[in-house]
Amino acid sequence: MALILPRGVTAGWSVPYPLWITSLVPDLHVLRVFCGPGGQYGNQLGVVLDGHGVAAGRDRHEVAARLGFSETVFVDDVDTGVVDIHTPSVRLPFAGHPLVGTSWLLSRLHARPALLHPPAGPVPTWQDGEFTWIRGRAQWAPDRRMQQYASAEEVDALPAPPPGDGWLYAWAWQDRTAGRVRTRGFPRRGDGIVEDEATGASAIVLTAELRRALDITQGKGSQILTRPGPDDTVDVGGRVVLDEIRSL
Repeated sequence: MALILPRGVTAGWSVPYPLWITSLVPDLHVLRVFCGPGGQYGNQLGVVLDGHGVAAGRDRHEVAARLGFSETVFVDDVDTGVVDIHTPSVRLPFAGHPLVGTSWLLSRLHARPALLHPPAGPVPTWQDGEFTWIRGRAQWAPDRRMQQYASAEEVDALPAPPPGDGWLYAWAWQDRTAGRVRTRGFPRRGDGIVEDEATGASAIVLTAELRRALDITQGKGSQILTRPGPDDTVDVGGRVVLDEIRSL
């Protein structure tokens, strides 16, 4: 059953939920993750809080394909943070923007667990001001090619998608001293996701390669913050807003 938002609550709402909403469990929350300042841009994400309401396996794949987001999350246990992540074509062991978005949502509908549990392993998560953070490992996002370009303008000029196969993360320095980077992400899986607006996993891989904190502008204007963490991990954080609540 779809839920009508109350007067004064609009798409992009980013404040904690009022108490009355916690008694309702809508079918689907649509978020935008890694928004720019002011809540603009960001990568859309579907979150199904009642993961058990959608059977595992093919049924979840079909739901993710029908929704058409770059990723959809099925929460199998809100208390312990067990999650299942699907693109329109594959199941992922780890992904950045789904975990950041799910962490943000659980903190407003439920007590956020200290760890999320995707198939890759335990993922610490926390809030710092307006940014929601997770901690992951570059090896959890294999087969992603990082390609540096000479300027942000060259990255902007790339066709969508560039020729070739496999995940491409195109990047260029905007300000090397400040750690500011311009990126675009191209999954090139053939599943209808031509360009990923904001990609936490690829940002983790790039940060691990460069071994420094980054302030990334991806896509049309999404912002991703990263920094090296302990034991070869990488922290990635961003803003999240709610776009809508609807039935599947």
